[in-house]
Amino acid sequence: MNNELILNVICTVLGGLGIFLLGMKYMSEGLQAVSGERLRKIISIATDNRIMGMLVGLTITSIIQSSSVTTVMVVGLVNSAMMTLTQAIGVIFGANIGTTVTAWILTLNVAKHGLPLLGLAAFFFLFSKNERLRYIGMAVMGIGMVFFGLTLMTDGFKPLRALPEFVQWFHSFSATSYLGVMKCVAVGCILTMIVQSSSATVGITMGLATTGMINFETAGALVLGENIGTTITAWLASLGASVNGKRAAYAHICFNTLGVLWITILAIPLYFPLIGKIIGHDPDTLVTLADGEPSYPYIMAAIAAVHTGFNLANTIVFLPFVKQLARLVSWIVPEKQTQEEIPHLTHLDIRMLDTPAISIMQSHQQILFMAECNEGMLEKLALIMESGAPDEKLEQEIFASEQALDLVQREIMLFLGELLSGQIPHDVMEKARGQMRMADEYESVSDYAASVLKGLLKLRTNNLKLAPEGVEEFKHLNRLVLDYLKNVSEAVRNEDQISAIKLLSIKNEIVHIIKEHRRLHLNRVSEGKVSPLSSLIYTDMLNDYRRINDHILNIAEVAAGEK
Repeated sequence: MNNELILNVICTVLGGLGIFLLGMKYMSEGLQAVSGERLRKIISIATDNRIMGMLVGLTITSIIQSSSVTTVMVVGLVNSAMMTLTQAIGVIFGANIGTTVTAWILTLNVAKHGLPLLGLAAFFFLFSKNERLRYIGMAVMGIGMVFFGLTLMTDGFKPLRALPEFVQWFHSFSATSYLGVMKCVAVGCILTMIVQSSSATVGITMGLATTGMINFETAGALVLGENIGTTITAWLASLGASVNGKRAAYAHICFNTLGVLWITILAIPLYFPLIGKIIGHDPDTLVTLADGEPSYPYIMAAIAAVHTGFNLANTIVFLPFVKQLARLVSWIVPEKQTQEEIPHLTHLDIRMLDTPAISIMQSHQQILFMAECNEGMLEKLALIMESGAPDEKLEQEIFASEQALDLVQREIMLFLGELLSGQIPHDVMEKARGQMRMADEYESVSDYAASVLKGLLKLRTNNLKLAPEGVEEFKHLNRLVLDYLKNVSEAVRNEDQISAIKLLSIKNEIVHIIKEHRRLHLNRVSEGKVSPLSSLIYTDMLNDYRRINDHILNIAEVAAGEK
């Protein structure tokens, strides 16, 4: 009988935990989709001001309801140089506070609201044609699943009260002394490392507490340990990241671990009694429900208060020491002497795909990197034309940029392809498709810029020279195309559709100038001023610039919102 009872408990609790975790995923994804544009705006205001960074982290985590997603996102942003270490630390502080909102949501009457919310929201999610309404339904459905999962876990634990050996085992982890508190902290930490969701382990703790399997002090100590265990997600996300990405993850670990160490000293004599007074009831008060079941209705609010109070207090303590914490993690994760930081390629991280609104920002930065590389190639071409002398260093840099952009385009395509294969909002989908097209166009610009250089090298190899007028024409054309590229890329950078629309007509002006240069060149050919072979190379180079101009126009069309 006991074996059958234990099997029933395991199945019920595992089922409840699965529904709870799936609900957290749906809730997070739905909320992200609904507030995607807001997320991008919020993350863009993160500064080195520690309070502003904390508020950004608090707001983002309150929106997406997952500190794990926020901290993984922060590691990715630091890894891609879109956020500094000090900014990241402030955001992590706020994320720890924001995640406690989930615990307060769990204190609602879950048994009453879980299934109705789940059922009603499912209809909107499955049958609504309005995308925004679908994602709102998805988020509400996730909340309902969280409630229902917690109810199942709570009901699953109830039969254990009839088994003296389990009651005795749970009491062996009672937080009646400092050693007992630390044992509970360790259990909470390990459990959260396994589940990788502090919200889920807080839910399990609440389920055990409301059935009377553990008392308030034990539940509080478990919650403190869960704050350490949740750092495992950021640490796993930092594997393979840059030095600063690793430092952001270690800042999260240090912040939570050091905070738990100091709060546990005060837990029994001060902190837990203070929480009981704030709640206004003894958390361990037993109440008999209408169906005759014993319950501890005040303990859930007390557990939520322990969670929030710890993270608030810890943030207040550490906020003045952000720079010192940054120095500590810089000491823990030193710079590698042989390491060369690569400003591209390595920073597109599939772990960022959990936050599509932020992923699209990261890929946008890589598009801008491609634009800067193209500008650099044309500027170096201008220097080579200006000097008229061989410059192997500049020539090798142009060819190296062209090869690098081939790889950048490939990684952007793979990254955005993964993003598009998931469930993402329509606006993110449109941005991703636009970025894929831009990546292709910028890569083509680099191909033709390298082709112009090959034309110049072919002239040199065959001891040929362009007419002085031809050299000046190419200098002028290179300058026009470079200015056009810079203006279009600026519109891409600022996502300025109005400026991009105005730039569409410039393409025709450059085409007119190219035709004029071709006419003047043909006049020189007919007058015998240039050789046939140099004429052929001149024409090829002219066609290269026309192709560059076409591809810049295509980028401008994407930036202008044209299909």
